[in-house]
Amino acid sequence: MIVETQKENLCINKLVATKKEILFVEGDMIVPDSKPDILNTISTSGVVCVYKKEVLDGKVRIDGAINSYIMYLADNSEESVRGLNTSLDFSDSIEVQDCLETMNAEVNIVLKSIECKVLNGRKIGMKATMEIMLKVYSKEEIQMINNIQNNENMQILKEDIKVNSLVGLGNTKIYAKDTISIDNIDNLAEMLKVNLNIVNKDIKISYNKILSKAEVEIKAMYLTEDNRIKTVNAKIPAVGFIDMPNITEDNICDIDYQVKNLIVKPNSQEEHSIYIEVEIEVSAIVYEEKQINFIQDLYSPCEILKFDKRQISTMTNRKNTKQTKQIREKIQIQELENKNLVDVDVVPVVNKENITKSKVSYEGDLELQFFFSNPQNSQVETKNVKIPWEQSIEGIENGENTTCKLDTKIQNQDFIIQDGGNVSCNIDMDMQASSYQNTRMNVIDDIEVEGEREKEDYNIIMYVVKKGDSLWQIAKNFGSTIEDIVRVNGIEDENLIFPGQKIFVPRYRKVKRIEQKVPEIVNYG
Repeated sequence: MIVETQKENLCINKLVATKKEILFVEGDMIVPDSKPDILNTISTSGVVCVYKKEVLDGKVRIDGAINSYIMYLADNSEESVRGLNTSLDFSDSIEVQDCLETMNAEVNIVLKSIECKVLNGRKIGMKATMEIMLKVYSKEEIQMINNIQNNENMQILKEDIKVNSLVGLGNTKIYAKDTISIDNIDNLAEMLKVNLNIVNKDIKISYNKILSKAEVEIKAMYLTEDNRIKTVNAKIPAVGFIDMPNITEDNICDIDYQVKNLIVKPNSQEEHSIYIEVEIEVSAIVYEEKQINFIQDLYSPCEILKFDKRQISTMTNRKNTKQTKQIREKIQIQELENKNLVDVDVVPVVNKENITKSKVSYEGDLELQFFFSNPQNSQVETKNVKIPWEQSIEGIENGENTTCKLDTKIQNQDFIIQDGGNVSCNIDMDMQASSYQNTRMNVIDDIEVEGEREKEDYNIIMYVVKKGDSLWQIAKNFGSTIEDIVRVNGIEDENLIFPGQKIFVPRYRKVKRIEQKVPEIVNYG
């Protein structure tokens, strides 16, 4: 006999796989005829662009390129500083077990390093190292049984829990374009270095749309025609809408930004300016916090029940936290004495994550690369320095079961050079942490009554509690009820029993209700 039930829908974004892979990209660059020979390289920078991300059966394919900028010392009489721009294409297929074409993939790529080797005056060998973090998710609709019709003589174990139910996924493309003005006395000759960051990320949900707001921060170093080295900084607004039905302001939204293409070049339409165009893919995953009361186990002391039981993993207590880490440090760089500071690249690196019951602690370094020039000959030199940092994110519940994703960006930086090569570093680092807990739940399907239990030979037994026992499990094993065990043993807290405790387990007796018939009144007139 099929048991009638009531069900509640839950949509989970199931994490299928997590993989971290190191990808090496190699290639050679031939120096254009318009450029002088290379004596040695000074620095190399790059911006990772992902053209295409494709989820296939058994793998995820990623295609893209590294837009690279090489600053080098020319092999000529002036030993001038010159620049090269090239693109290193890459393609990688990451094998993922149980991956299907219908699933969704989150890809985060960090450019760890670019090494350049001068093969001869006209040729450079390049090798880039990238760290790829891949997460594959599967959208799964679950029906949770939260009530049973005609449940007399059934013992039901319910759980009340808040979970993060998936509302939807969506994406859009943003084209951030702008023309950055440089000094009127500067006639731009070539680009030496370009850095890109997406900062000041924010969202707003309204009218079944997600408004995504951010800024593309561009730092560029360029060479003028009279061999001066200059820098320019700019922030370009990047605004886009993602359509998503059934969303509300109370929903939690995770936003991911992926640079797809980058163009940085002298503006042909306007003098003393640089044209910048950035194509960005914005992806959104939206969750609602849902309170569910569901049945995770049941039995009948007098009937044999048959049902399917499986475990699922879902998210709970998902939250986004923002903090600003202020770093005020004094360092000494003797090479900077009597030199001109041109620029400083600051890259935050996380070395260690430690999760406790109530907080997540991070340890890392700020990797600083100083660019400075000699006033006498305008040659550029570099110096690499590391500044350690620590930061904790408080207010984490059930931390040992927490997954946390940290996004760090440099918001502000200022460097003051003092006598003797002392440098006062003032750096503000934005830290955005997305955290959630994984919880496992029992899901019950297709409940049937197969017949009555066989009668036992006892009315009551004595049982010695073992480690890991619960009153629910004891009652279920012996065909009793928690209510009867608590009553017979005088137990005050049904959740508090201990190994070695002796308890009496009474046998459950099915109570049949007897209808009392009211005598019929006959009127004989």
